[in-house]
This record gives sequence, C-alpha cells and structure tokens, in this order.
Amino acid sequence: MNEGHFAIRDWSDDDKPREKLMKKGKDALSDAELLAILIGSGSRNESAVALSQRILANAKNLNALGKMSISQLLKFKGIGEAKAVSIVAALELGRRQRAEDVLTLKRITSSKAVFEIMQPIIGELPHEEFWVLFLNNSNKVISKSQLSKGGIAGTVVDMRLIFKLALENGATGLILCHNHPSGDLKPSNADKQITKKIKEAGEILDVKVLDHLIITESKYYSFVDEGIF
Repeated sequence: MNEGHFAIRDWSDDDKPREKLMKKGKDALSDAELLAILIGSGSRNESAVALSQRILANAKNLNALGKMSISQLLKFKGIGEAKAVSIVAALELGRRQRAEDVLTLKRITSSKAVFEIMQPIIGELPHEEFWVLFLNNSNKVISKSQLSKGGIAGTVVDMRLIFKLALENGATGLILCHNHPSGDLKPSNADKQITKKIKEAGEILDVKVLDHLIITESKYYSFVDEGIF
C-alpha cells in the first residue's frame, strides 16, 4: 500500500501513529510518526507521515529541523501556519528540557562539563548569545543567566550586570559562555578583550572568573584549556 495516497484514518490501528503510541509507547514510533502526530493531518495526496518523512528528508536530522523558522517550514507544501507553530513549539520544549536536565547543581570539574550544560542552550542558535554560569564555593552551578542576545556577528556585554547578578546569587565564581553561529571556534580580539576586563573586575570584587567558553553545535573552545587565562 502506498501510504502517501491513503489517509491515516484508513490505516490499521497498529499503524496509526496515535494508536501506536497508546498501545506500544513512544519509543515504538519513528521520528516521522512522532512529527505526524504534531502535524495532525496531511493532504488529499499525502498522509501526515509521508509529509513528515519529506520534511525530515529535507532537514536531514532533528537538530537541523529544530533550527528552522516558521517561515522556512511554511515553504513545505502541506504545512500551514498552525502546523509550523506546533513543530517549532514542540522542538523548543525538547531543547529546554535537555537544558534543564544537565543543570541541577551540577559540579563543574572541566570545560567539557560546561559544554554539556550550555550546548543545548546556545550551541545550535542562528544568532550569538552571551551567558554566564554562577558557581558557589564547591564549583556547583547555582544559576545561569543570558546577558545579551545579538546578531550573527556578536553581542554587547554589560560587565556591571554580570557582577550585580553574581552578588545577588552569592556566587564566588563564574564562567563566561557565548556561541559562534558560524562554527568558527577561534576567539576574536573583542572576545579576548572583554574576557580580560571581566576577569580583572572579578579580582577586585573577589568573584573569580574561572573560564570563558566559545560554543558551537558540536565543539567548544576553552580559554583555560588553551592557556589564555
């Protein structure tokens, strides 16, 4: 049976995504079947599953799909505004859930531990964001804050806000993080200069700047690991 020409309502219950999830659990469904549940319906000539398969084939993977904007999703025949919004919202919930999973008073023992916390948050963004992790005496993360959000080229960082938040959180240390949407891990001169200024200000206020990480989708650059500190 060519499922692209048959509505899902005409499938057997074992093959319908919603019924399959109810009977066999979420792990039994493919990515396309899960996406089809979000989409809800296809068209006269294409089932929701076939439409989902087409979208995923174009995106290549879920990470890439999660980066698509509503306007990009609307370019797929069969995807209207409501369906596009549902896809974006669901993938954003998944991203936030991953970010929460790794944060709970995690003790920082290496730059990799910082990457594991921040990659789900900023690693896949199409624009640059600057974040700070605030740590206690045991090097456990007690809070994280977005300091700025900018374009593809960079962001502006307010040092006063960093240390205001550090004092409010009772932090004794902090770690700077920002992403490079281009995928280039090399720190710019501006990256080095702002890091130096924040580090010097921290020494005066007795709040130690422990590291600065540049994060991309799959890799990171640590100022400490590279000997810049």
